[in-house]
Amino acid sequence: MDLRSINRRLSARFGGAVRASFSKGCVVLAGRLDTWAETVEACQMAAKKNSAVHVVNDIVCAEVQASPQSMRLPSLRDGALEGRRPDVLIIGGGISGASIARELSKWKLDILLVEKEADLALQASGRNDGEVHPGVDLSKGSKKHFYIRKGNAMYDQVCRELDVPFRRVGQYVCFDKGWLRPFIALYCLWRRKHDGIEDTRIISGAELKRREPNLNRDFKFAVSNPSSGCVCPYGLTIAYGENAVQNGAQVSLNTAVLSMEVEDGEIKSVHTNRGTVYPALVINAAGVFAEDVAQMAGDRFFSIHPRRGTNSILDKKAGARFSSIASVMERARSRGHSKGGGVLHTVHGNLLAGPDAVETFEKENVATRPQSIDTVFAKQEKTMPALNRGDIITYFTGVRAPTFEEDFIIEMGRSTKNIIHCAGIQSPGLTTAPAVALDIEKMAVEELRKKKTVEPNESYSPIRHGIPVLREMPDEERAELIRKNPDYGVIVCRCEEVSRGEILDALRSPICVPTVDGVKKRVRPGMGRCQGGFCSPLVAQIIAEFLNVPLDQVKKSAPEANITFGRTK
Repeated sequence: MDLRSINRRLSARFGGAVRASFSKGCVVLAGRLDTWAETVEACQMAAKKNSAVHVVNDIVCAEVQASPQSMRLPSLRDGALEGRRPDVLIIGGGISGASIARELSKWKLDILLVEKEADLALQASGRNDGEVHPGVDLSKGSKKHFYIRKGNAMYDQVCRELDVPFRRVGQYVCFDKGWLRPFIALYCLWRRKHDGIEDTRIISGAELKRREPNLNRDFKFAVSNPSSGCVCPYGLTIAYGENAVQNGAQVSLNTAVLSMEVEDGEIKSVHTNRGTVYPALVINAAGVFAEDVAQMAGDRFFSIHPRRGTNSILDKKAGARFSSIASVMERARSRGHSKGGGVLHTVHGNLLAGPDAVETFEKENVATRPQSIDTVFAKQEKTMPALNRGDIITYFTGVRAPTFEEDFIIEMGRSTKNIIHCAGIQSPGLTTAPAVALDIEKMAVEELRKKKTVEPNESYSPIRHGIPVLREMPDEERAELIRKNPDYGVIVCRCEEVSRGEILDALRSPICVPTVDGVKKRVRPGMGRCQGGFCSPLVAQIIAEFLNVPLDQVKKSAPEANITFGRTK
């Protein structure tokens, strides 16, 4: 790492306000800058892609100081976990943490997964477009590339085992300039032969029109990757978590890690709002807070710079116009870190447009801004002119967790012995999660075997049966279910055709989250055109009856999220 070169560039750009130094195998940036955009720019100037030498951001930013951010904590305080001594403590209930818990449940281990939110997949893992990427934009040398083809190839089996819908719908990157075709053909050849993305092919504009007639008719050709697919990201995360619980793991929601005690390079205890835990091994899968967890563990050798992305969900009538994934190729206007976004047909039949990419220091601000929707539609209307903003039924924003090297960190701690980091997980983290989980399983078992015997869990089953989806069943099969259980014949959500029986199944699932949003994520009442305008009161009433509590004790999403406050008459 050439510090002199880095400091020359920083000095030329920021006039000596920032300086880089080398410490404990990292490039540490210190100084003072006015804006977060400048801070990110400075750190990106010092970063080298695919490097094991990470940039650590110690710059004092005036903009951040003016609006200090602290981690949002659950209101729950109890001693439910006090004194627990798990073999493995997994911090974070996103796709990484849940998939790791499931793979580790193959072994006779005491596994505890803690998540500070009221459900799994409430942050980045439930706030992305659900694309299973082919890897056509990734070059050899990165961990993203190393894991993406492995992860992509695992999806058919994983989703079959976990009873999660998954479809290989194919991806098209579209071009409106015919003269680019010879150059893109060479690019595709390179991706196939050198980078192993074997399904990369060029198709003509005529073939693209035949396959997807509602895409822009000015497209001259497209790069096609049939291996690309779509999955419900929060549905898969929940399924992973449920299968882990079925195999003996424990999931503790509303549980935040507050601090750690570290002695002689080893984590001795972890303090949470629900008691102190004494784990043999910690796995850091904390998303945008992975750097904070690393700091608590005395093992901070990387930094996270959060990046917001907004998606719009369109009605199913828009989904009927398109059946795959597509985007238009435009020349990048940034330093190459922006998210391209696209149009995607979801596994539930909707159309999704997005996301954009906006740097932010606000790790938990998922508010959706009009300019983000404008940015997404300005681009994606070029992909699919038939897109209509009037078809939007909802939108959502997620915050990704990239490192400045724009790559994953999958490794044992450097200064602290009993921690494994699964950090810097951004796109294509959903795609790579099955393969990453297998490697972290191996790392964890090898580490634990230094202290104890680790034997296979002979009762382990990879099979998780999901809740029956009546709207997708043949009439005879549905009628038989209703005959056995009349609750399946009571439709609660007309938009998504969800029955009372399915809602009760969600409340009886291995990870019960008895909130309106918890039920919504599992069986989809409120996901349709009216967005719960008709069914939410009925869902809340079913939850109240199931819990045998007054209606005003039913929450929307978390213990703090009241829907009602009591009777008025």
